[in-house]
Amino acid sequence: MLSLINIDHIPDLGSSMDDKIYHVVAYFILVSLWITYYKPLNNQRIISIVVLASVSLGALLEVLQFLLNPNRTFDVLDMLANALGVLLGTLIAVRYSLLKLK
Repeated sequence: MLSLINIDHIPDLGSSMDDKIYHVVAYFILVSLWITYYKPLNNQRIISIVVLASVSLGALLEVLQFLLNPNRTFDVLDMLANALGVLLGTLIAVRYSLLKLK
């Protein structure tokens, strides 16, 4: 929902990359929760589906921002930040879940 509405009053992190940091964190949390939900993680297929769905969601939301909200823009760097969040979230969630299984 935050991807499609105007968010003018988000906290300033003091970086020129604030928006990208928010994207990484949002997708990190999304994927971490999603993968942790599907325990135990001995199924690579589930992890692949979660990663593909999350990256696709990020791309779809960028396109919808462009089409539905004139105050929001399409940004390939946002999609890359989303993918980075997905990658980091996947690595940490899988590692954390594997440690819990031992």
